[in-house]
Amino acid sequence: MTGRRAALVLAAAALLPAAVGSARSAQKTAAEQLPQLIDQLGDFDFAVRMEASRAVRRADPALAGAALREAVRLHEDSYVQFRALVLLYGLDLPDTRDAFAEALESPNDRVRAAAYSYYEIEPDPAIAPRLLAALDSETSEFVRPALVRALAANDGERDVREQLVRDIDRGETFFRAVVIEALGDHRAEYAVDALLPLAAAPGVLQDDALLALGKIGDRRAAGVIADVHPLVDETLQPVMSAASCLLGTGCEAQVGYVGDALRYGAGAGTAGTAGDDARQLLRNAASSLAALAVRDNRAALDVLLDVGMDADASARAPIALAVGTVALRRPDVVRAALEEPAAQEASLTLLREAFDMLDEDMAEERFYAYVRRAYWESAAGSAARAVAEATLQALEF
Repeated sequence: MTGRRAALVLAAAALLPAAVGSARSAQKTAAEQLPQLIDQLGDFDFAVRMEASRAVRRADPALAGAALREAVRLHEDSYVQFRALVLLYGLDLPDTRDAFAEALESPNDRVRAAAYSYYEIEPDPAIAPRLLAALDSETSEFVRPALVRALAANDGERDVREQLVRDIDRGETFFRAVVIEALGDHRAEYAVDALLPLAAAPGVLQDDALLALGKIGDRRAAGVIADVHPLVDETLQPVMSAASCLLGTGCEAQVGYVGDALRYGAGAGTAGTAGDDARQLLRNAASSLAALAVRDNRAALDVLLDVGMDADASARAPIALAVGTVALRRPDVVRAALEEPAAQEASLTLLREAFDMLDEDMAEERFYAYVRRAYWESAAGSAARAVAEATLQALEF
């Protein structure tokens, strides 16, 4: 974070309590300035974009919603269209679903990607045929992953499930990995038979398949893990341990092992001795702990936070990204960890670094909406409200 940006963040943080306390005044001001604020969502200067987003969020929701919907449809700046749709989601208005259904037809790639992300967060069985039809035309590395994840979340129909299973073995490695991860995250039991051979055979997708099988929870994966355990190199061991934990096998010991691997990888980076294997071990350990934390394993998240806060820059990045992944998938899990006062500042720093690196605007807005609700639902002066306020400050919402 640059010195200028840090100063702006601190200034915004200092103003937050007053802004919350005088919400009606802030809403009135923002309402009068909405056209200009929406234009600023695409400003080249990050500080201008940040403050514009903050002001729009605090405007009268009905007025802001109408202005944002118009911007999604008609604004001349394609990035403003995208940011307007993202902010519209955070307002949680009654007609939000209609706006996102319309956005599926946008010629703007970013807008469509946000719409696909919405339908992963807010599944709707009726939308599945439109999502499935879009697979033929969405070939961009930027857009297709969001579409695949939306399909995995709306897989009630057999044709959707069959297409996702076919795509495990079809296309470029990157897209296949996206499919495998989505199937694991959404516990697609129908994909187990297709994933087992990938998990058993050495290859670039073996780690993805192992972790996905663990997330799905099919016990057949335990046999595969036992068979390949003596054959894989140490960089893959954290993934296997995480998969075993997800399957219910020796979870405490497995988390301990993955944590040790994370510390080793981070330590190698700090000492300046990290080779390719150590860096891969670090990445695999961090992503494995994130997968466990998403499934309510608090010990896994604690390890990420403990190791991450003391790691040097090269080691912090994959750990911060892992913490960010947990926050975006399970805001409640991260919020509970942030209630530990001793680690709150360092944890929020890691989270802010993750949000700076991630390109997950829709998921980040969902996290903001969750924290905002937590703020208003908690009692004035309570620890829960203090945590929510500190989070909003640190993440520049």
